[in-house]
Amino acid sequence: MSRHIVRLESGYIDMKKISAFLKRKNIVLSAKRYGIDALGAMAQGLFCSLLIGTIVKTLGEQTGLSFLVDVGTYASAMSGAAMAVAIGFALQAPPLVLFSLATVGYAANALGSTSLIPNQAGAGGPLAVLFIAIIAAECGKAVSKETRVDILVTPLVTILVGVGLSAWWAPAIGTAATAVGNIIMWATDLQPFLMGIVVSVVIGMALTLPISSAAICAAFGLTGLAGGAAVAGCCANMVGFAVLSFRENRWGGLVSQGLGTSMLQMGNIVKNPRIWLPAILTSAVTGPIATCIFRLEMNGAPVSSGMGTCGLVGQIGVWTGWLAPSERAVSNGAAAITPGVMEWLGLILISFVLPAVLCWAFGRFFRKIGWIREGDLTLAD
Repeated sequence: MSRHIVRLESGYIDMKKISAFLKRKNIVLSAKRYGIDALGAMAQGLFCSLLIGTIVKTLGEQTGLSFLVDVGTYASAMSGAAMAVAIGFALQAPPLVLFSLATVGYAANALGSTSLIPNQAGAGGPLAVLFIAIIAAECGKAVSKETRVDILVTPLVTILVGVGLSAWWAPAIGTAATAVGNIIMWATDLQPFLMGIVVSVVIGMALTLPISSAAICAAFGLTGLAGGAAVAGCCANMVGFAVLSFRENRWGGLVSQGLGTSMLQMGNIVKNPRIWLPAILTSAVTGPIATCIFRLEMNGAPVSSGMGTCGLVGQIGVWTGWLAPSERAVSNGAAAITPGVMEWLGLILISFVLPAVLCWAFGRFFRKIGWIREGDLTLAD
């Protein structure tokens, strides 16, 4: 009996040591740090590389300025490194780990963009970067400043772990992400009404929640009709909340939510979840209108599908997809088109007009029955 007690006590002491070590190294094993902080940072890294690169490259191709084409190409090529460094920053990685993650991100993104299925490209580069950069960063943090040759040990551990896992896991992640994305897009093509509702509502809610809808769309490579439905859902939440709360927040709230993020309303949603209903119902209406009536496709960089009206990135993504479809969209059969009246009308109605009108109308009804009260939508200072 005494031996078991000693063993138990020994185990308890070991766990205390491990806990103290993790705390000292700022390694926090939590859903918030990995599922919210890291995911959100990854989307920012993707925005500052692939998305900006796609926009600049498209502008260069349309204006004939080869310099802009080169700038856009270089920016897009650095998307893996940018995502990994952004993730490391969110995890509060020390400098040597942070800088080493550039190599890890490049490898994970490149190998995650391959597939185990012959003659098929993978869409899981961003998803592979997310998983692998987190593990590599935490391993690098664990050994950081533990030896006298930290300048060698920390980069070596970070890079070897990251690149090794990239070679081992990334192609499988790419295949899995491609399969999920293809299923969503196939289902949307097959059942545009039902899936228009599902994709629009789910991605719109993800945009308002403290997770990254842009990263989700990028991870699964959502383009085509599914991308259009995602854009519709995001706009329904952003423009919807901006108009719905205009009485409380006036012009500042209109701009911060309509061109910034509807996530600003999360605190109010926690207090009264019913204030979310107008935006959710609006997304359930605009999603199938986008897929069934206007056949709105988002064939730009997949990350644009989850951005809505944030900096007008969703609309720019649709535009770039018309003129120069992304590699992911091309692999799904997309081709460049010359947009006509219906394309522009659909984009304007789905992005701005319908979200504003419908959300205002739904909101007025819910205010009338007392589900939304005065001050429920007021943003904190």
